[in-house]
Amino acid sequence: MSDTEGIDQYGVLLYYKYAHIPNLDDLLSFYHSNCSQLSLLGRVRLSSRGVNVTVGGKLSCLESHIEALKAKDCVFEGTDFKLATCDEPLNDRVAEECGFTSLSIRIVEELVTLSSHPLLKSPEISNAGRHLSASEFHSSLQNADQKSQGNGLVLLDARNLYETRIGKFHAPNVETLDPQVRQYSDLSSWIDDNSEQLKGKHVLMYCTGGIRCEMASAYIKSKGAGFENVFQLFGGIQRYLEQFPDGGFFKGKNFVFDHRISVGSSDSNVLGTCLICRRSFDDYSSRCRCTYCRMLVLVCHNCQNEAALYVCELCQKQGKAIQSMQLIGTGLMNNVPDVRSSRKLRILCLHGFRQNASSFKGRTSSLAKRLKKIAEFVFVDAPHELSFIYQTTLAKDENCKKKFAWLVAPNSDGSTDVNWKVAEGPFDPLQYQQQTEGYDTSLSHLKNVFSQQGSFDGILGFSQGAAMAALISAQQEQLKGEMDFKFVIICSGFSLNVKEMERGIIKCPSLHIFGNEHGKDRQIANQASKELTSLYDDGCSVIIEHDCGHIIPTRSPYIDEIKGFLGRFL
Repeated sequence: MSDTEGIDQYGVLLYYKYAHIPNLDDLLSFYHSNCSQLSLLGRVRLSSRGVNVTVGGKLSCLESHIEALKAKDCVFEGTDFKLATCDEPLNDRVAEECGFTSLSIRIVEELVTLSSHPLLKSPEISNAGRHLSASEFHSSLQNADQKSQGNGLVLLDARNLYETRIGKFHAPNVETLDPQVRQYSDLSSWIDDNSEQLKGKHVLMYCTGGIRCEMASAYIKSKGAGFENVFQLFGGIQRYLEQFPDGGFFKGKNFVFDHRISVGSSDSNVLGTCLICRRSFDDYSSRCRCTYCRMLVLVCHNCQNEAALYVCELCQKQGKAIQSMQLIGTGLMNNVPDVRSSRKLRILCLHGFRQNASSFKGRTSSLAKRLKKIAEFVFVDAPHELSFIYQTTLAKDENCKKKFAWLVAPNSDGSTDVNWKVAEGPFDPLQYQQQTEGYDTSLSHLKNVFSQQGSFDGILGFSQGAAMAALISAQQEQLKGEMDFKFVIICSGFSLNVKEMERGIIKCPSLHIFGNEHGKDRQIANQASKELTSLYDDGCSVIIEHDCGHIIPTRSPYIDEIKGFLGRFL
């Protein structure tokens, strides 16, 4: 690139500095004069305690602004100036959304508003959590990854819900706390309500660029004994991604408050999902907002053509989506479709032993048809490929497709011979009891499915797939961040005598479907399925016993009970 091209490039500059400003009026005059002279547009917030700035303009002008600041006042010594090249705002609407159509310079009480209500005692910024460089932050997570319990380490995301939906840190063995707040001013209330989760822990905080962690970490430390070990990522996610361009422990995209909207790493995984159809999607460029609270929501391009009214997940939890349904039903909101009625549950389906995704899709076609208005099924093959076998009394099916398993026998050599083999003996209906190996491989496989295909509301497993789903549900808390789901459906399930099932009562919401004592299921005995259901909390499990054999029943009253269970999660 030539020098001329570099001068003409557009850029965005972000920085903040907490420091005592001795002459606020003088600094205000400087910003008005300097930014106007350099044709910079954006937001400048000044207070007696520091500055918070996001401006855009020609790269050379932004660099001149930085040099002028350094020359003017030693207050800006050590300031982390985050300067990035990018394209100019696409159009006036995008520029207006981001505040880049004018220069807004204001004197404010607080650079960022920690609380929407007066605090009994405002935290001192001098008591903020210790800064960790990107490499130090990374090393802390890396070292915790090598310890079984993370050594009392917790990650605390100080950002808003819509930001965390497209990207967040995740490290094995480290608990991640996502407050799921609508705005930063709600964070202090969350800290008050959840202080026990932070007490006595080493708290690693992070946000986009660092400023939100300054006050929030000071607020946590102000709570006294047990809250001393609070640390924050210096320079925020932005500096971390510069240090670790492959993403490191950060998954997805970093939301930014300018026309770029988000900045990603070389890791192309999509964490976000469309509010309506639940498909993988992480693009906020359309700027869709909740009709009630105006929070940004993810709505894919296809669904934007189908709905004009969007209700964010927080408003849905507050019952506001139901309110909109009533308004529509009474005709008070004509031509405004209901979001909840168009949303479908996304369910990952795990086939049985010696099956595959294709065959299981065929076997569940009737169920999918009955649930098509409320659920979408996604089918995947298990990772353990099996050899072809046949009984001597039966002919070989040369057109047979590959068969897979989630769990295999301990003596399995893992080979997948393409040639047909004669079965070693007659079919053993209890063979599933010996298939206890291969869980780690299958779990890793499913983590990749979640990463590549987006989140799922629930997991449905059949027979051995049900055993796999049960194992996963027993680890629901440990898998948060990598495999987020709300419920499991266990069809003809059974429990395995493995360590993963020895974690106490399973509290994951569950629907258990299996044959009764006279149910004609010759594969999985009624008692085996009952033993599995006994491992789940009675308060969040539903049991459906049927007389239809080794299948998932779709006739009444069974299908009505299945719909009733799923209705809880719509």
